Amino acid sequence: MTTDQARSGALMAMVSMLCVQLGLALAVTLIERIGVEGAAWLRLAWAGIILLLLVRPKRSAFTRSSFAMCALLGVVTAGITLLFMAALDRIPLGTASALEFLGPLSVAVAHGKGWHRVAWPGLAAAGVVLLTQPWSGTVDPVGVLYALASAVCWAAYILLTQRVGDAVAGINGLAVSMPVAGLVATLTVGPAVFERMTLEILLIGIGLAILLPVVPFALELLALRRLTTAAFGTLMALEPAFAMIVGFIVLNQVPGSAGVVGICFVVIAGVGAARTGARAAPAIPAEVGS
Repeated sequence: MTTDQARSGALMAMVSMLCVQLGLALAVTLIERIGVEGAAWLRLAWAGIILLLLVRPKRSAFTRSSFAMCALLGVVTAGITLLFMAALDRIPLGTASALEFLGPLSVAVAHGKGWHRVAWPGLAAAGVVLLTQPWSGTVDPVGVLYALASAVCWAAYILLTQRVGDAVAGINGLAVSMPVAGLVATLTVGPAVFERMTLEILLIGIGLAILLPVVPFALELLALRRLTTAAFGTLMALEPAFAMIVGFIVLNQVPGSAGVVGICFVVIAGVGAARTGARAAPAIPAEVGS
């Protein structure tokens, strides 16, 4: 039972990462037309609207504290996307990815137990470094700060997502957090990107938002009901590997030997984390007042 939960949680996390990388690959053309901040706003705004309309969360599904936790998760979700995009504007993708991974890696180390606490995250970190090779590009200090801030948000996102998943039934929590994320993005970058929007871009944004972040975030919430935060944080190391595979298939980007070794490292770490990372099934509450 426990092993099955871990496997299903790991599968959900991996499908989520695949959706993220496919979504990023498809977003390249939009980024060229509306900028990184425009692409980030479009995804978050549409994701919030879609989840709000589909789920229609009821007030009875929340306590005051769980609703506040969902709102905080929304702020953190916006922070991850906007800060990472700001980092990409200044530093190479490999460097930004390596720095951002410090967030889930810190969660994995802080919440791990026994020798697994260091072994799998350490192997994953080595693999990520080989995959991203952050030393290969020039580093802008402001870009580094943006990426590190995104890493902090990502660590908070993992912890908050698990708590929201345990406290709120179904995906009601996402139906609050994503609209909040869209609102935060609108307030921070919206005025700068509205004039770049066309009807075509807005319609494309609907499909992009479903692929990234609606489906991935829903899968991550469900995965964190089945996995410990340590295992989930380590599994996130697989994302650069998915990025390289998608880049090879979709964009004909052939990985070097270091990248291949890096993929092997993160896959081994991911398998190890999935085998040892099951958590006791949380008691999902019924709707408050039902």
